[in-house]
Amino acid sequence: MDKKLAAAEKKVLVHMVKMMQKKGKRGTKGYWKEFLNVHDLKMGDTIRDPSRRSIDDLVSFLTTFTEEEDIKFLEKALERGSNREAVIQLHKNASDIESSPQKLVVLTLEHPEYACNYTFPSDEEDWVITKLGKLSKAKESDKMVAIDCEMVLCEDGTEALVQVCVVDQNLEVKLDTLVKPNKPIVDYRSEITGITAKDLEGVTCSLADLQRSMKKLLSHGTILIGHSLNCDLRALKLDHARVIDTSLIFRCTDGTTRRKPSLCHLSKIVLGHDLREKGAPHNCLADARAAMKLVLAKLEKGFDEIISLDAKEVTGDDLLKLFVHRIPIRVTADELRKLFPEDSTVVLEPFYKPQAKQYYASAIFKDQQEVLATFESIEGEEGKDSHGLPQKFVTFQLKNGNFASVYVRKMVRDDHPLLDSSRKRRIQEVEDNNEESNKKQKTNKDNCVEHIKEIKSLEKQLEQKNKEVVNLHKIIAALIRKEGL
Repeated sequence: MDKKLAAAEKKVLVHMVKMMQKKGKRGTKGYWKEFLNVHDLKMGDTIRDPSRRSIDDLVSFLTTFTEEEDIKFLEKALERGSNREAVIQLHKNASDIESSPQKLVVLTLEHPEYACNYTFPSDEEDWVITKLGKLSKAKESDKMVAIDCEMVLCEDGTEALVQVCVVDQNLEVKLDTLVKPNKPIVDYRSEITGITAKDLEGVTCSLADLQRSMKKLLSHGTILIGHSLNCDLRALKLDHARVIDTSLIFRCTDGTTRRKPSLCHLSKIVLGHDLREKGAPHNCLADARAAMKLVLAKLEKGFDEIISLDAKEVTGDDLLKLFVHRIPIRVTADELRKLFPEDSTVVLEPFYKPQAKQYYASAIFKDQQEVLATFESIEGEEGKDSHGLPQKFVTFQLKNGNFASVYVRKMVRDDHPLLDSSRKRRIQEVEDNNEESNKKQKTNKDNCVEHIKEIKSLEKQLEQKNKEVVNLHKIIAALIRKEGL
């Protein structure tokens, strides 16, 4: 047996044994430790680490599981492990595939976030693992399809798949279907998905039906493309080893750190056009096509030149927004609206990640003055995020009486250059108002001084008149006495 192949097989077997240990599974000859004492009378369980045991030892232990449930679990673990190892082998041999999409599979695989994002609970019963097929055929296969999914929020706080679109390399539709969730829906997220309850009337396609369709599309080593594809795979409960994630194959920095770009931003920079109009809901089919176009564009540019994307610059539109993040998934858009004054013009644009416990939203206003006034009116603990942007930690009450907490953040720093012109206008307005007010105050003051002088003069005149009246009264009194009246 080829040494590389044997090493790959052993890694898979070691993983399977460790999984059975982790799940506390017991075969006909006991747990792993008990099995070793029976299987290896000479060494017993002195070496318990599966990676230090021979392939024969590992296989012998795994064959002691005869229950149907355990066998199915092992079959899925074997299939998943074999697929992963096959992709790794393709990765190692990728140096001779200069013009192949496999290079983009490698870029995805090498990204620091890949291991975390693409570790799925695919050993669970309702998950499906696709077959990679023979390594030689997979290596030769450049067949690609791109996917996008839409999800809704269910009553139990989880998310469910409602729409799936798949296109091929020619951007032709291979799959465009609505899916009926098997749980009550509490929020269709129509402002994002574009889907309403009426759209799902009469829909019978289930998640299991969709998984069968996807297995056919992804047979024989087909490469699956998507933006933040791990989210779609989690929603599909589908584990596919050969993937290209368009959020990982392009570099996007903010000048200090590397971050994942959005599909809209990539479409604008790489493809040269906006993916959708501002405020419009997602178009599942258009998003799938955009992901495929991005991969085709990347292939056309070659692999020596890395497409570098600058961080999205702050625009005038950002001055009209507040950013609400770390929103618990149980908080609906209607409840989130209560954070803002009832008479405000705010329009909320939520963004959800499948299976995530939190989401975020943009709050869009008619003008910057309303943004600033709204931020000031929101009661919460003031602070700054990791980029120095002003934000508030806000706690509010939900319809059911429970409380939820979110962060409300400005989109730009208070010292950002874009704010200069508007700030100068506001400062000038304040100064003008103050100057006018001062003039009025000065005028009023001058008028008051004149009035006071006039009053004092009248008081003196009145005092003089009073003296004259008193003197007249004295003269009259004296005359009366003299005449004896």
